Amino acid sequence: MEQGKAVIIVGAGPSGLGMAGCLTRLAIPYIVLEREDCYASLFKKYSYDRLHLHLQKQFCELPHMPFPPSCPTYVPKNQFIQYLDDYVSRFKISPILYHRNVESANYDEASERWVVKAVTKSNTGGCGEMEEYFGRFLVVATGEATNPYTPEVQGLNTFAGDVLHSTQFKSGEGFKNKNVLVVGSGNSGMEIALDLANHGAKTSIIVRSPVHVLSRGMVYLGPVLLKYFSLNMVDSLTVLLSKLVFGDLTKYGLERPTEGPFYMKVKYGKYPVIDVGTYKKIKSGEIQVLPAEISSIRGSDVELKNGKSYQFDAIVFCTGFKRSTNLWLKGDDYLLKDDGLARQSFPNHWKGKNGLYCVGLSQRGIYGSSVDAQNVANDIKSFL
Repeated sequence: MEQGKAVIIVGAGPSGLGMAGCLTRLAIPYIVLEREDCYASLFKKYSYDRLHLHLQKQFCELPHMPFPPSCPTYVPKNQFIQYLDDYVSRFKISPILYHRNVESANYDEASERWVVKAVTKSNTGGCGEMEEYFGRFLVVATGEATNPYTPEVQGLNTFAGDVLHSTQFKSGEGFKNKNVLVVGSGNSGMEIALDLANHGAKTSIIVRSPVHVLSRGMVYLGPVLLKYFSLNMVDSLTVLLSKLVFGDLTKYGLERPTEGPFYMKVKYGKYPVIDVGTYKKIKSGEIQVLPAEISSIRGSDVELKNGKSYQFDAIVFCTGFKRSTNLWLKGDDYLLKDDGLARQSFPNHWKGKNGLYCVGLSQRGIYGSSVDAQNVANDIKSFL
């Protein structure tokens, strides 16, 4: 089966939808290939119930469509999904071809087109036929959260309880009175630990590296101040505010990094922890902080690298994602790194060679992917 469009978009998450919306406005034909059975699958299928977008709604909009005024400042998951549904309707985003697992993408010099090969998957998970798609332009919009990553742990397969990745966790409801270990102290880990504690689980969280704990207000204030002051100055002020609000974190097993929160965001793409109630539970002892990673597991015994051992009924790995773009995107040594993130530095990270682009791979959240999509659409328009 062969199909041709001006633009092939790989991925139908918020980045892919924003890209399609921009192309629709410019009347540029496209096709979207998505491996799941729906768009925005991370939000629709693989996120926990209490999730709210961590940034204020004006930083989470897709191109050319603000959130309705009735939407709260920090948008809950269900309202974000409704917003995405409305976006797809408004921009008549089509076609999105589901169950398409991209196997390879090559640029054909002779025809000056991208050739993308995808395998169809059935609802039962079986593989179908290989399809070929041709496009003058290729947009990688597969997102930063592609393949759930669980680290290899000695004896994990012998663990007697439940083992989940954060993408499988919905709510702490079924964990009342159970000893639960959360591995990973990013925003997902901290919020899942809070949800477990709220539902009466005896919760522990592994925090092995220093973290900045900020309030939502501090995170909002940072970018506002950066318009007027240096990064160094804003970081110093933010850390001072964090110390005033949260006090001495070391009492509770947490340490602050030596580098500032916004510097770390720019340099490593690492977000600070945006506290929505977890820190209070840590202070009260309802959530226990463990400062070392897992050494090995035997049955329900979990031994840490500091030699201490604990018993748990369940483990939730909030250990992030890996990307697999490097396995299927052939001949690109300019746009993306091996880890699937943008190689070039902001703001010129979105444009590759031979009509290759990426959207939402610069670790700048939905806001960044929105800007990328508009830049890519305008660039494609200039060629047509």
